[in-house]
Amino acid sequence: MDAIELRKLVNGLARAESPSTPVVSVYLSTRWADEQERERTRIFLKNELRRARRSEGLRAHAADLDWLETEGAALIDQGRFPDAHGVALFACQGLSLREVVAVHAPVEDRMVVATRPFVLPLAAALASVPAAIVVFVDTGHARLVPVDVTGPGMEVSLEPEVPGRHIRGSWAQMAQARYERHILAHRDRHFQAVAESLWDLVERQGVERIVLAGDPRNVPAFRALLPPRIAGKVAGAIEAGRSESAAALVARATTLLGHGEQQRQAESVDAVLTEAAKSGQAVAGVEETLDAINRGAVHRLYIAKSFTCSGHACAECGALAQGGGSKCRLCGGQSAHVALEHAMPERVLVAGGRVEIVDLHAALTRVGGVAALLRYSL
Repeated sequence: MDAIELRKLVNGLARAESPSTPVVSVYLSTRWADEQERERTRIFLKNELRRARRSEGLRAHAADLDWLETEGAALIDQGRFPDAHGVALFACQGLSLREVVAVHAPVEDRMVVATRPFVLPLAAALASVPAAIVVFVDTGHARLVPVDVTGPGMEVSLEPEVPGRHIRGSWAQMAQARYERHILAHRDRHFQAVAESLWDLVERQGVERIVLAGDPRNVPAFRALLPPRIAGKVAGAIEAGRSESAAALVARATTLLGHGEQQRQAESVDAVLTEAAKSGQAVAGVEETLDAINRGAVHRLYIAKSFTCSGHACAECGALAQGGGSKCRLCGGQSAHVALEHAMPERVLVAGGRVEIVDLHAALTRVGGVAALLRYSL
């Protein structure tokens, strides 16, 4: 499963609702620093399953809990997806749902029993890890490694025929200089061919970021030859050797991308808040964002990680509103209580929008913890 398939899965799960047995959603962090952390995850799952089996409220189906227990144990023992950073599991007898999704993004241990799958952490992971490609290049070799939230893709190796350094004996300075120019010409042609192959892969995979890797003497020369359409996607560079594994390259590239995405997200939130203040194609604040969601106008929702808000959803028209109440103020239909921190992003995902969880942003917190970039001005 790649990021495109995962996005389709998240959107499909967001639309699902079980009329009979509830959906159980479990998130497990599977990137442990030591055995104590692994044991904490094991205890978390054990306690949550026990609580679900004894619940007197929304009661999960026994077969769902048994399946989650078996799958969870295999994941914790790293019998499956040993390289994943986090795993999401969804089970629902009423929907015939059994789904396990591994991601290369951190998730927090959590279990939710509800009428719908709890997909917000998966949506946040998709937003936090852009589709990227790691490009290792030296004077006669290149490796292209796609990577997204689901992990590394299939590596592509490029091996052009470039003359090697095979000079022996005593050579005059002129001969040496001619040789160096010859090698440089071949190197530039090699770099150009790599750039063309890179663009083909960028187009097919929907790549948003590029990380360059290699010797500090080669990377700047390669970067200088990149056309603007590719150079604009370069997020940075890492030092790397030719013999390093793809996993090692991806690990360092992911760290670099993570720092860059935090900065990008902060700038994006600033831009949305500025646009909202100008009454442009954005809104900020709970009431304004709810109105945009109810109209299906949200392209991208930014929601603070700490945001919580009580609200209600109309059973007739589906409208969301803040606060309590049993009647919908739009159509007069019956409303039920919902947690808006869950209902708002779910509604955006169902409408085909995207959701970003914002860890710390003082200005977003001041306007209520939510803002949105719109498809059109309201």
